Formats: sequence, C-alpha cells, structure tokens
Amino acid sequence: MSRRRCRPATMLAGLLVLTLTAFLLPPAPVAGTAAAGTSHTRVVPLAELTVVSEQVAFGLQRPIAMTGLPDGRMLIAEKNGTVRAYHPDTGLAAEPVLDLTARIDTSDNERGLLGITPAPNFARTGILYVAYTSLPAGALTLARVPIGTPERVQVLLTQEHAEYGNHNGGQVGFGRDGYLYWSLGDGGHANDPFKAGQNLGTLLGKIVRIDINRTCGGKPYCVPFDNPFVRVPGARPEIWLYGLRNPWRFSVDPVDGSLWIGDVGQGLVEEINHIRPWQRGANLGWSCREGTPVFDPEQCQSGVRYTDPVFEYEHFLTENCSVTGGVVYRGSATPEAWGTYVASDYCSTLAFAVRPKPTGGYESATIGNFPTQPTAIDTDVHGELYVLSDLPGWLSRVRFERVQPASSGGAANR
Repeated sequence: MSRRRCRPATMLAGLLVLTLTAFLLPPAPVAGTAAAGTSHTRVVPLAELTVVSEQVAFGLQRPIAMTGLPDGRMLIAEKNGTVRAYHPDTGLAAEPVLDLTARIDTSDNERGLLGITPAPNFARTGILYVAYTSLPAGALTLARVPIGTPERVQVLLTQEHAEYGNHNGGQVGFGRDGYLYWSLGDGGHANDPFKAGQNLGTLLGKIVRIDINRTCGGKPYCVPFDNPFVRVPGARPEIWLYGLRNPWRFSVDPVDGSLWIGDVGQGLVEEINHIRPWQRGANLGWSCREGTPVFDPEQCQSGVRYTDPVFEYEHFLTENCSVTGGVVYRGSATPEAWGTYVASDYCSTLAFAVRPKPTGGYESATIGNFPTQPTAIDTDVHGELYVLSDLPGWLSRVRFERVQPASSGGAANR
C-alpha cells in the first residue's frame, strides 16, 4: 500500500540552489506505487475535492477486504472464505482463486475471512497472507497460503476469541520495513469486558508486527528486535501498538511508512489515528478513552501517555455507526489529491479526507459519499482507489474531482 551542470563562476550559487531544491521536492516514489511525486502539481485544499464512484463489478458475496496485485488484478475477500479476482480489462472472474471456507468460522456478523495481502515477492511465489476467524471457536488467525492451493495453509499466529463474535480487527499489511502488521480487536461485546486494550499480556486490542522471513524458537516467525515490548516482563513481544477497540481498517503509507488506523468507537465518537514509525509502542487509549473523551476512568493510569487521534467524528445521535479506515492517495490520476487520506463510515457513507499540514497539525473535510455500506477502501497497483459495498456485493472505482468549496460544513477536526 505509494516518487545540472554549472560553470565555475556560478558553481557555489548553483550548489546552493540544488541543495535547497532537494529539501523542497516531494519524496521519491517507492516501488509499486505510481510516480505521482514526480509531478509538481500543487495539492489543493480538501474543500476543493470530492469523490466520485463508478460501480465496476457486482455479484460479490459480502465482500470484506481487497488488495492490489502486481499484474493489475484486485483480489477481493468474501466473508465466507472465498477470494475473487477482478481485472479492469476482463471484469470479475466467475470462479474464486482461493477457497478457505472449510477453515472459516462465519457464525457471527463480524466473523469470517477478514484480511488479505500479497507477499512482497508475490509475483515470484504467489504467497498470500490472510487473517480470519477459524473453526471451531472463532480464534483470530494469521496465516499464509499459496494462491489456489488452500490445502497448503500455514498458520503463523493465533489469538483466542471464543466468548464474543465481534471486534475481530483483521487487517493485514506489509510495512516499508518488510515486516507484517496485523490488527486485532479487544475481544468483543461492549465496554472492553476483558480489559484487553490496556493489557500488554494479550494480543487483543493491538496491532502486532512480526518478521515472516525467519523462524525463531519453533515459531514460524520472529519478533523484530526493535519491537517496543520485547524486553518488558509479561508483555507479548509481538505488540507494536496498543489501546485499540476494533481497528477496522489500517493502511501503510508507502511514502513514509506511517500507519493510518480507523478504530471503531463504543458509540460516542469514531476515530482516525496516524502513527509514524518512531511512535512504536504508542498507547491509543482504549478503554481509558474513546477517542479523546474519557470512557472508563478505572482504566486510566497516572503518568501514562495516550496518543490522541488526528481526526474524530460524532457517532452518538447521528447517521454514523462505524468507521471504515482507508488509505493515503498516492496515485497519479489526480495529483491535486496526492497525500490525502480518505476514510468512510459504514452507515452514513460519508467520505472523510484528512491530510497533515506542512506547518503541523491536520486539515480535514467531508468530501462527498462513497457507495452504500463501505467495508474496505484500498488501491490497485497504480495507487488508484476502489471501495467495496457489503450486502449489495459491489466493487466500485473511486476518483477525485475538483469542486467549488462549500461555504461551511465538514466533520469535526480534533
């Protein structure tokens, strides 16, 4: 998930100009992302952007996650455990490219096949990494499998999750560091019944980070040495971030390696977090806090630093119900929107745009609507946006358009 020669008499001045220019130019594009950074088109204020969606496929069965492949295809995970392939030239393939239904627990509305991402060397190996709730008791499961050969699934890591069927998290993705990240919810029900969010002894309510290219101590992965809790007694060393309720969805900005996380709220607010690589070990607050408001004072500890969301919007007494975290736009079709993070809400379908300001802080705006029931927002290999719609079973292509800014409105920026 992505940029002269001088005569001797003027050499010094030329070098100064080049040095300053190097600091001012956008970062070079990274492999696998569009080279939008080479275009010097100035980004526009968020209020001058809107999203426009075009349905490109239908007939999916509860599509819940997707990912782009190097060959231009989009892989779409269906909740029951099948994976379908879409290509803009040939459309949606009739038969699944992977069928994991024999392993998947779909006993609750939020259980099922939840996340999918290709290995960095997918073009050579055909390996996919998947997250799902497994039979018989709904354990949160991270596994890898060669596409088309479900019998060769290798389970990497599991977390028991039997009591309640909701709050499973389930996003998987590779960072720029080559490590695999996986999000897990707090265990379900409501009010953080297991007090998992602040408990470093469980993977519930966390984002974990592991090295899948090595094996250690009989495990099919290793824990990176710089994970923040490697040497903390009683803590799970796989943990990268904690204090999450139900991270639905996170993404990695391919330019700077930062994580953007949509964390579903209890009922007061929905939140977006932006975590840079140097913020490893950040405590996002749940269940001491829900967004920035205090939720459970008994879970709050003096002297603990909580990391605020960069954006939150009202849930209570609105049409909003559940944030669907999105991605940072790094495509080339609309360079004016380059670097803009877009997310949505499952019920209201509002399109939220958030972008860091050069001077610090963030700007935000509501820039239209996505199609009904958005469950995932992701990009193809070129960095262009797609969105899934749950019960209608749609896949839609998304583009930005320029508009005249509205006189007022937009979601609250906190």
